[in-house]
Amino acid sequence: MDKKKYSYGVCGIYCGQCPSGNGRVKFAANELKRLVDTVRYDWVEDVVKSFSYKEFRKGLEWIASNQCPTCLNGGGAPCENKRCASAKNLDSCLQCGDYLTCEHTKYHREWYPFIVDNYRRVAEVGLEKHLEEEEERAKAGVSSVGHLERRCCKVVKLD
Repeated sequence: MDKKKYSYGVCGIYCGQCPSGNGRVKFAANELKRLVDTVRYDWVEDVVKSFSYKEFRKGLEWIASNQCPTCLNGGGAPCENKRCASAKNLDSCLQCGDYLTCEHTKYHREWYPFIVDNYRRVAEVGLEKHLEEEEERAKAGVSSVGHLERRCCKVVKLD
């Protein structure tokens, strides 16, 4: 299997559906950077003493100039998944019979519950076919983090 053909994490997350992996965060940060520069928000720290425009702009600049290169390209969060899969000669943790009970994938199962369906799909059709399907979902605009918006953004109120 050509690993570079697909944008996936060894853990089972399809990076092409992640806003950090597919460039949406970088794009949004660049857009926000453009807007705050245009509107000139540097005055805010004179009004709100606890706000540092310089630090905000520094963080925004970092986000706007970086994109997760995905773990297969040397990026992603530091984790045991890559080492474990490599030691077992697997392309993905989704190919491991211990996936549903493994301590290394516990975080993914808890925060991305759909990953259990991915594990079962890989068992059914194989990793490459599963990745082809995930790539098609990514092209269709499917995001792997939609469920996190409900979990992490407790209150959303637009006035």
